[in-house]
Parts: sequence; structure tokens; C-alpha cells
Amino acid sequence: MSEHVTLRAITDLNRPAALGLRVAAGQEGFVDGVARSLRDAAEHPELAPWPRAVYAGEQPVGFVLLADGVADGNPDVPWPFYLWRMLIDGRFQGRGYGRAALRSVTAYVRSRPDARELMTSIVPGEGSPLGFYLRCGFAETGEMYDHERVLRLAL
Repeated sequence: MSEHVTLRAITDLNRPAALGLRVAAGQEGFVDGVARSLRDAAEHPELAPWPRAVYAGEQPVGFVLLADGVADGNPDVPWPFYLWRMLIDGRFQGRGYGRAALRSVTAYVRSRPDARELMTSIVPGEGSPLGFYLRCGFAETGEMYDHERVLRLAL
């Protein structure tokens, strides 16, 4: 991975490129796409959505959506910091961009007041991103969130 990976706000200028990002064939059942993610973010402002395009240099290669400081007692997301969505376009997988993007998200969450953990959840099954998250330091909690397995990264 020679390019520097950054997270950038979704704007009118980069929205078309972000909407064009797609996971590899066969991964569609494990993560919703960018368009659905941006709709979900717009429909749930109470989850303090933080959508970002993942860039390698000047090339958009992925997308992340963080629930950023969810209020206690929220019935939909019970954790303050929840990695709601993350995808790396199929054309760019296997180059370290996912790991770099996750490091950037983690660094951002660590900068937030009272952040003690970053939670995420994955759809189980053959080809799921479970191994990726475990290699990045997440641990399974044994809990389920809807139909997904909950993972925790201690900060």
C-alpha cells in the first residue's frame, strides 16, 4: 500500500464516486452498499452518523459509517460508538486499505470524550469479514444484534 489512506466527508463533489463503490462479488450479503448506508444515516440522525469516504491518495476506495456518540438508552444502537458500515471496493481489496481505514476510524473514536470501546457487528457465514475484524483486535462478545454477531474493540 503506497498511497496514504484518509477518511473524507461525503460532499456533493465526491458523492458520485462514493456511490460507485461496490464490494466484491459474493460479499453483497455481508454489508449494505453506500447508497443504502447514506439513506440510513439520513433517516437516523439520532445515531449521530459520521459517513466518510476512504481514499488512497486521491482515489476513493471505500466507505465507512460510524454511529458517533449515540445517546444512552437509544433503542436501536445501544453503544455510543458503533462501526455501522465499512466496505472496501472489490477492485481495491487485499491492499491494506481496510486495515488502514479501520485504524483511522479507531484513532478518531479514541479522540472522542469518554470513548472506551468501538463496537461493530457482522453477518455470520462463509466469506464474512469476521476474520478481518479479529485480526484487527476486535473480540466476539457472544451477543447478537438483530441477526449479526457483535464484536468489541477495547480502546
